[in-house]
Amino acid sequence: MASLQTLTRSFSGWVFFCCCCCLPLLLTSPLPPKGAGVASTSHHACRLREINFQQPYIRNRTYTLAKLARVSDQDTDNRFIGQQLYVNVKENNRCYMMKRIAEIVVEDVLLTEAKEQYPHAEEVAQFFASLTSELSKCKFSGHREHVEKNLEEMKSKMKLLGENGKTKAIGELDLLFDYMENACTDAPRKRGNKKRN
Repeated sequence: MASLQTLTRSFSGWVFFCCCCCLPLLLTSPLPPKGAGVASTSHHACRLREINFQQPYIRNRTYTLAKLARVSDQDTDNRFIGQQLYVNVKENNRCYMMKRIAEIVVEDVLLTEAKEQYPHAEEVAQFFASLTSELSKCKFSGHREHVEKNLEEMKSKMKLLGENGKTKAIGELDLLFDYMENACTDAPRKRGNKKRN
């Protein structure tokens, strides 16, 4: 009985301690900054699973298609996919930028007459379309004008080059693959500076 009284007293002591000491601490602790949860959600919306890029079959198809198109590309002065896309674009907006470029390449290049001209073009288009679909909630943050300016420059250059612009875009699918992997996954940044053959 004595031990029960001791236990009750000890329990009452703990309740008193928690109410008097811990509760005020909890009530006065600062709240996270407004919008902090939104930023982390937005960040996760701009992430792809690395497994998307670790499938040898689709990597091989993409690289083979790019290599095939490069044979017909007569223009060595221009490049669509490269560091110039990131001029004045914050790192947290790079995945959004690559998503937009993938959408342009799929709609304006791969799903046009190219799908009859090149083997596996439709298959590669489906792969990139699935990535952009996965990134559907990925939005830019901050000022949008630099992203839009860089995209417009790329689209204008492609249009100016006509058919060769489409050929060049297909010839750079390997770069698009690597840039998307680097911008949208947490994979080590190992392929961005890779030399092409």
